[in-house]
Amino acid sequence: MSIESLKERLPDYAKDLRLNLSSLANDITLSPQQLAGTFVATAIASRNADVTRAIVAEYESVLSPEALAAAKSAAAIMGMNNIYYRFVHMVGGDYAQMPARLRMSVIGRPGVEKLDFELWSLAVSAVNGCGMCVESHEKVVREGGLSTEQVQTAVRIAATVHAVAATLEGALALGDSPAN
Repeated sequence: MSIESLKERLPDYAKDLRLNLSSLANDITLSPQQLAGTFVATAIASRNADVTRAIVAEYESVLSPEALAAAKSAAAIMGMNNIYYRFVHMVGGDYAQMPARLRMSVIGRPGVEKLDFELWSLAVSAVNGCGMCVESHEKVVREGGLSTEQVQTAVRIAATVHAVAATLEGALALGDSPAN
């Protein structure tokens, strides 16, 4: 599987997603590792097995084993943190002053450049809808030297990968074929 195979499976009403996948896969605003890791982390966060398999197959040769593990780790740890911190943000009160008491040591030692891991965490947080985490990670990557264009690219990848996953799930449920 590959990005091309995902594009072929998208129904005609999702033509824009095909075009976005193509342009983002060839984007040059991010380093190859940043681009590949963003695709992998957000594919895992999309919770769609076909999308995850296709994107990992597309990018695993671009990433070192350590970077691939870090992209997977970003999806995993943000899956937990986004729920917890979204709750803290929504409820407020004393919860914001309380220690989370959740193990998250991978954030301190992700196995890749901290900036790349933070970018992947930002993209996953966008998929998972945690405003508090998006703000926090965006601040870190901007202070680390990434441009607004680079941040936007990562979030565009997250949005497109998530939309592809949702569209494929919907098409499957509706029995839509790629020609519909």
